[in-house]
Amino acid sequence: MLLKRGMMTTIEELLMSAEYILSSGNPNVILCERGIRTFETATRNTLDLSAVPVLKGLTHLPVYCRSQSCCRSLAICDSAVRAAAAVGADGLIVEVHPQPEKSSFRRNAIFETGKVLQLMDELRAITTAMRH
Repeated sequence: MLLKRGMMTTIEELLMSAEYILSSGNPNVILCERGIRTFETATRNTLDLSAVPVLKGLTHLPVYCRSQSCCRSLAICDSAVRAAAAVGADGLIVEVHPQPEKSSFRRNAIFETGKVLQLMDELRAITTAMRH
């Protein structure tokens, strides 16, 4: 189960929600940081990158980041994805389309299919560098 943090949810509330799911017998929980509400208007939500290492220190559960929730442009998504990899996210959720300009969903924040492989190579380099 992918448990997404709500935009006004504290880290403790997210962990308590995960505990409720785990105690109900489902051991397959992934925590997802997708942005919190702040006073900033230049982005949709503010991706709380500091939550990733905090969560990783408090739980054994994997922590993913969903960059698209905070993006108004692909440049912001691109930076958010790289930053999430750098702080140790276990996984990333990005929107991909072969022709983003033809997508009916947030075209300005979708990665083109062909560029995702290049991005993955760059993300591997970032995560390798951060481990050393």
